[in-house]
Amino acid sequence: MATQPIALLVIDVQQGLFEKSTPIYKADELLENINTLIGRAHASDVPVFYIQHSDARNLVKGSAGWQLHAQLQSQPKDYIIHKQHGNAFEDTPLGETLRSLHVDTVVVTGLVTHGCVKATCIGAQEAGFNVILVQDGHSSFSKDAADLIEKWNEQLSARQVAVRPAAEITFG
Repeated sequence: MATQPIALLVIDVQQGLFEKSTPIYKADELLENINTLIGRAHASDVPVFYIQHSDARNLVKGSAGWQLHAQLQSQPKDYIIHKQHGNAFEDTPLGETLRSLHVDTVVVTGLVTHGCVKATCIGAQEAGFNVILVQDGHSSFSKDAADLIEKWNEQLSARQVAVRPAAEITFG
């Protein structure tokens, strides 16, 4: 894999989160936008990282709900990072692996907006990475999802996170 200054992070797009009583807000559009970005990243030989959360309640490691969503277009060369905290950089090899690939910018997508997506954006900044949050590439299963997406796009933008729609994000 060629060395790239940028990487795509797909956070917690796991089957169990799509099976909640409150559905993922705009789930089909979310998956389409993420897969479009995955395809662009693969075409440009940009590393793609799938982050899988595990906990004792909902996303038990190895369970059906813990698995990555079946529609994700992963390839064998992609990276899988397992985490147990909201911030994908906490107690994982993510930062070290990105640095070993000379990555300085991460493009963040996934679930859930006000949880792991927010925490990972902040964690990436704290670890010294530039962050691009995909404006229409994160969501949640909250009844307030639309408001949460807007709120965190604004609040993270105020923290110097670049917030861009999927259509504007290219690799290479």
